[in-house]
Amino acid sequence: MLALVLPVQATGEELVIEPPADGSVSRADGLAAWARIYEVTSHPRCANCHVGPDNLPMWSGPSYGKARPHGMNIDAGESRVGAEYVPCQACHAFSEAGGNMGAHEAPQVADAWHLAPVEMEWFGKSSVEICHQLRDPERNGGQDYIELAEHLGHGPLVAWGWAPGGGREPAPYSLQAHIDDMLAWGAAGFPCEDE
Repeated sequence: MLALVLPVQATGEELVIEPPADGSVSRADGLAAWARIYEVTSHPRCANCHVGPDNLPMWSGPSYGKARPHGMNIDAGESRVGAEYVPCQACHAFSEAGGNMGAHEAPQVADAWHLAPVEMEWFGKSSVEICHQLRDPERNGGQDYIELAEHLGHGPLVAWGWAPGGGREPAPYSLQAHIDDMLAWGAAGFPCEDE
């Protein structure tokens, strides 16, 4: 299989989507890859915008103390972009400074800042819950593991998680490592620790 190379503006790196050969990843290695994937999906850089049907983005992580809803009573509404109230892009508009802003300034890496679809709620979810969700085509947009990995390389919002600036803690590992783990987990058959 040929590798797909994706340039990512936010991190300045090229990402490679190179799936392992069929049958080359054991269940144990797949579960190890999943454990790292869960560290990323449950990390504040990702989970804070992967929230449920209340449409309230979160502020959590080392610099926030106790987890709490996004300040200024932000409600992204059913649109998940704030169209019903205050659009996310009112503060999260694109700027050349992007994530290299002060600690208390809104990250501005994309014009299309938004919450993830409600089907992809991660905030406060267990490893088993997120594992079953990510591999479920009814809840992951019908994507296989290669398409999930490719999704990670598209757009500045995902890449921002590894280069958030402003003294914010980045997501663990690297975006390339996360892509590689997604590919290994999928090639192992999407194992979850409860089975």
